Order: sequence, then structure tokens, then C-alpha cells
Amino acid sequence: MSKKSKKRKQLAEAAKTKAKQIKNPVLPSFWKNKTHLISILAALVITLGCFYNTTQNEFVNWDDDRNFYENEYVSTINKDNFWKQTKKIFTSNVIGNYNPLTIWTFAVEKRVYGFENPGKWHATNIALHLICVFLIFRICILLGLKWQGSLFVALLFGIHPMRVESVAWVTERKDVLFGAFYLSALYFYIKGKLNGKKYYALIFTFFILSLLSKIQAVVLPLSMIAVDYYLDGKLDFKSMIKKGPYFLLSLLFGFIGVYLLKGQGALESAATYPTWQRIFVGSYSYMIYLIKSIVPFRLSPLYPYSPQMPVYYYPTLLLFPAVGYSMFVLYKRNLKVWVFGLFFFTVNIMFLLQILGAGQGFLADRFTYIAYFGLFFIAGYYFDKMMQTKPKLKTILWSGAAVLFLIYGYMTIQQNTVWKNSETLWTHVLKYYQKATLPYGNRANYLRQEGRIQEALKDYDMATSLNPKGEQAFNSRARLYFDIARTRDTLMLALQDYNKAIELDPENGEFLINRGATYARLGDVQRAIADIDQGLIYKPSHAVGYLNRSVLNNGQGKFQEALNDIITYLKLKPYNADLWYEKARALRNLNRLQESIPAYDRSIQLKRNEPVFYYERGRTFKAMGRIDEAKRDIQMAINLGFKNIDPTLRRELGI
Repeated sequence: MSKKSKKRKQLAEAAKTKAKQIKNPVLPSFWKNKTHLISILAALVITLGCFYNTTQNEFVNWDDDRNFYENEYVSTINKDNFWKQTKKIFTSNVIGNYNPLTIWTFAVEKRVYGFENPGKWHATNIALHLICVFLIFRICILLGLKWQGSLFVALLFGIHPMRVESVAWVTERKDVLFGAFYLSALYFYIKGKLNGKKYYALIFTFFILSLLSKIQAVVLPLSMIAVDYYLDGKLDFKSMIKKGPYFLLSLLFGFIGVYLLKGQGALESAATYPTWQRIFVGSYSYMIYLIKSIVPFRLSPLYPYSPQMPVYYYPTLLLFPAVGYSMFVLYKRNLKVWVFGLFFFTVNIMFLLQILGAGQGFLADRFTYIAYFGLFFIAGYYFDKMMQTKPKLKTILWSGAAVLFLIYGYMTIQQNTVWKNSETLWTHVLKYYQKATLPYGNRANYLRQEGRIQEALKDYDMATSLNPKGEQAFNSRARLYFDIARTRDTLMLALQDYNKAIELDPENGEFLINRGATYARLGDVQRAIADIDQGLIYKPSHAVGYLNRSVLNNGQGKFQEALNDIITYLKLKPYNADLWYEKARALRNLNRLQESIPAYDRSIQLKRNEPVFYYERGRTFKAMGRIDEAKRDIQMAINLGFKNIDPTLRRELGI
């Protein structure tokens, strides 16, 4: 073999070896790289510092109630029913959303912390967000950024003011939880592409956990395609076909999600725009999300629809073809980072552009939680590139980055205080949207619970004046009058508002049941029962209706009817100790003493330190001739502080 041929062969082998190394590089150990460890630690500490004040926040009356503190599967969980409640959580939905893993974390926290420590619930959100920041840094390293660019992206992801809603709102646990699993799946997908190993089990596991946390995870296969393009420089049809199982899983959860949302009416919009106009809502939202990634202005927990679509929405439709054309040009010029970033952002935001019109608002900061990674990656890429190619500008670049992060960090800390409680939340919304009725109504509900009656009435009055056809505001104001009523005149104000609410929505079972309770306090029992009967026809799952009717029937001596209603109530809310006690008393009134004992037992099992439960069970045991058990219960009632012991009973039992 000639020297030339030998040399050519050596060069060819060297090129082949190099190509193999590029395809399957030996990834350095992250944990042995001190620079990487220091960088990610800095990102985590700064992010923690920016969100720490959320641990001083309370729960809020915007979906926190329905997701956990009024969600029976969460609020009633205990050691005895933990797995039974877990099964129910995973076979049900909340407000049309199937995110059982998120709800289950609430159940665990209720079991561990109770509802008295909201700061610990907030701390869980922060911890999950920190996991996401850690994964973002590692993904950036795998995608070829140096530590400078990776740190830049991690900090943008960590402390950008648009993160606040996802972290500071406990209900949005689903964002940070799904994000942690979503990014874990993406991380192992990228790692597998780089080192030639297959992590199918891990990727599928994290993908499923992500889907069980929030349906938004269905776009993971599209994010994988974005990664394929960035790493391979091309879109390979064969590679897309291999993602078939992921797409099938996405379709399955997607169909489930749409079905449940539609069934609960959650796909209905607060907007009154015709269907053809909703595409303009999507294009306008897309533009605003792009702008807010750089300039996060007028941040609000709610962005309510305008009564009429503003004219300036229409030109934004041009943005879609403009972005599409730009991506085509960028693709042709092989500007991979731009194509990757814009594609990643677009696929992760496209199903959340409210084109279907779901929800109370046309925007939501939380929708950008994962999507913004694409845009942040573009910024981090060029920051990194300038760091490597313009070493003389390092000081200026770091100074500029420091100023940016100081501004974002300050804004984030301030925005966290908006979520301190329901009053601060809705007051902030009203700062920008004074003509929206929902903030007035929800702030009034909070003020009512706080006993600030005049302030609450002022907000209810504003809500009803802004929207005279808003039945919920009339119902809520009526409830306030009902709660504070000490005179007939105040009850008549409640009745007047309930009448108005029913006039606007005559088939609303809750309104009818509430009016029935008002008639009962006014002494009109027949009208009260008639309203409750009708209300339960429209809303047979309204437990309080059965409770109210049982009280009325009991007062009329209809003990069997009262018992029937209590039994129905307990089917709907089986963990109410007081109603098990009432069931026992109803059975006792019917002289079914033996049957009453298990009901007393259940009430005591659910509320072990309630002295009257022991006292009444003791009286029942005495009537049954079970003297030793009667003595034990009466003594327990005394030990727990019960004072009104029947002297005759005490004497007969020798206590």
C-alpha cells in the first residue's frame, strides 16, 4: 500500500471515529464538574430567595376551595380511608380536569400538615419549581450550552415574573408537578440520544406521571421532535414514526381531557364572541406571550374578556403566517437554535391559546411555564456564544445579566404578594380591570367570611350593578343577608335577592334550596319544603338540601322522612361526624335503638373528642339495659368536659 493510500485510509478512519464520537459522545459526569455544581447551586439559591415570601401566603378563594379544602376526597382523608380516597381521586375529576396526581399530593399534604399550615403547601410548590430549574440547567448542558448560557437560561426560567402564578398559587401545583416529570422525560430522551442508550421505561414513566399531573403534557412528543431537529439538524420521518407510542398516549389523555372538560362545561367561555372570532383571541394571546417573555407588563391573575372584541385583535392574525414563514427561512438558513426555540414555544403554547374559548380569561401567566423554555434557550444560546467569542465583553455581559435578573427578581417578589390572600388577589385584578364582575364577587365572598360586612356589601352592590344579569352575585349577596339576619327585614332582603337569582336562572337547584332555607327561617315551612324539593330535582347531589329538609321534617315529627334525608346526605358526604350523630338520634327517635349504636360508633370514630356523642350513646346503652357500656360512655363524656349530665341518669348509673 502506498503512503498516499495509507494516509487516506488513516484520515478516513479518523473521520469515522470522530463522527461516531459526535453521535455517541462520552458525557462527562455532572456531579464531578465543580463549575456546573456551583452554577446550578447559584440558580437554585437565587430562585429560592425570589419565591421564599410565598410561604407567608394563605390559600385563596379561586379554585383552591374546589381543588382541596372543599374537595371531600382531600378534606376527609385520614389513616383509615387513605387508600380508599386515593382510588376515588384517581377515578374522578375536579372542575372537569383530570389531574389526579396533583390532587393526590394535596391529599397527602392534608394528611401531613392539615389546612392550618398553608405556608408548607406553598413550600412544596417552591421545591417542585426548584427541581424544574435544576432540570432546565441540565437539559441546557446536554444541548451543548456552556455553564454560562445554562445558568442564564436556568435563572430566566427560575425567577421570571411570569413564573409567579405557577408557583405562588397552590392550585397550580399541577404546573410545577407536571413540569418536573415533563422535563425529566425530556432530559432522559436527550441523554439517550447523546449516549446511545435507551431509557424507554424512564421516559414513559415520567411521561405518564406528567400526564396524570396536567393534561398539558400531551405535547411532549412534539418537544421531542424539536430536540431531534436541534441535535440532528434535520427532521427524520422515521424518527417521528418511532414516537408513535408517545403520540398514542397523548391522544388517549387528550380525548379524556376534552371529554371531561366538555362534560363539566369547562370548555364554555366567559366570552360572548362567535366561534369565527376566537382565532383572533389566539393570535393576540400568542403575541402578548411573546412580548411578556421580555417585558412582563400588567401581570394579573385574571385577564377577563372584553364584552366586545377589540379592533386591534384582528391584525394580530398576521402573526401566525409571519412566524411560520420566519421559521421556514430560519430552517433554510440552518439557524437551528431559532427554529428549535420558536417551535418548542409554539407547540407548548398552542393548545392554551383559548381558541376554543375555555375559561374566564383570554390569557394566563401559568400557560407559559414550560413553553417559555424555548424562548429562554434562544437567549441563553446567544449569551453563551458571546461569552465564548467576545471575551472582552464578559464584564459588560454579566453586568447586563445582573441588572436584568435584579429587575425580574424584584418584580417576582412583589408579584408574590399579590397572592397573599383573596383580598390582595382580587384587589390587584381590579387595579387593571375595574369593570369585571368576578373580582368584586370573589373579594366580597372573602370579606363576608372575614366578617367585614359593609365592605362585602359594597363589592356585591358593584358586581350586581355592573352585571344586572349576574345571578351568582345576587345569590352571594342573599347569603350574606341570610347569615347576618337578626330581624325579619334582613331575611326579606335575602329573599328578594334569591328571588332575583332564581328569576335569572330558574333551574338552579342551589338557589332554590337556599331560598327554601330562607323561607324556613321566616316560618313558612310549606314553601321551604317545596323549594327544597324542587331544588333537589334540579341538583340531586346538593347535600345541604337533604340536611335542611331533614331538619324541617324532624321539626314536623316526620322522623322517618328526616332519617331518609340524612341517609342520602351521608351517601354524598360519608365523613361528616355530626350527621352520623344525627342519624343515630333519628333512629333513636324511631325507637330503633340497636340500629342507632353503629351510627354513634361511626360519629365517634370520625370525631373522637366530642363529649355529646359519648353522652348520647351512653343514654342509648342505658335504655337498652347495657349498664356497663352506658357507665363507660357517660364517664368519658364527663372526662371530655360535658356538663349537662341528667342528675337522674347519674344517680341510676352510680357516677
